[in-house]
Amino acid sequence: MNGAMVKRSEKVAYLGVKGGDDSYTYYRMKGFTEMSISKNPKVYTRQYIDETFEETDISGYSPSISYSFDQYLNNAVHSEIIRITDGELIGSDAVLPIILVDMTQNDISGGKAAVKRDFALIPNSEGSDMDAYTYSGRLKVKSGKIQGTAATPDNWETVIFTKMD
Repeated sequence: MNGAMVKRSEKVAYLGVKGGDDSYTYYRMKGFTEMSISKNPKVYTRQYIDETFEETDISGYSPSISYSFDQYLNNAVHSEIIRITDGELIGSDAVLPIILVDMTQNDISGGKAAVKRDFALIPNSEGSDMDAYTYSGRLKVKSGKIQGTAATPDNWETVIFTKMD
């Protein structure tokens, strides 16, 4: 094969944590043992009476991210997910903005290509490992994609998102 393989570490997720002034700081999602994205396409199938096969079209998507992490103290992302999980928050109180940054795609301004969207946090389980206290669940899409770029003031520990016009 030609070209270099893209590593998992080159597609990085940042979770928004709301501050006291209602602005978000987007922290790198560290300490996760699982973070896989499912596109969950919505399909429309039908078979016409004059055909011997069934046709399928994609009519939409409902992406979700399954996650699992070992809890670390002083980790803003873990603390935010645990706050929602332990507080059994619902509705808009359980919605989190996430920025997915593609470290392989440079922007002319020196940033990286990024997509921002909101996800509803759906907790599943906690404490299922003997070596570390773990949390797991799914993040299900709550908004459309916003294309943009991400830049960093601190070596990619946090990012600043700029929406594309």
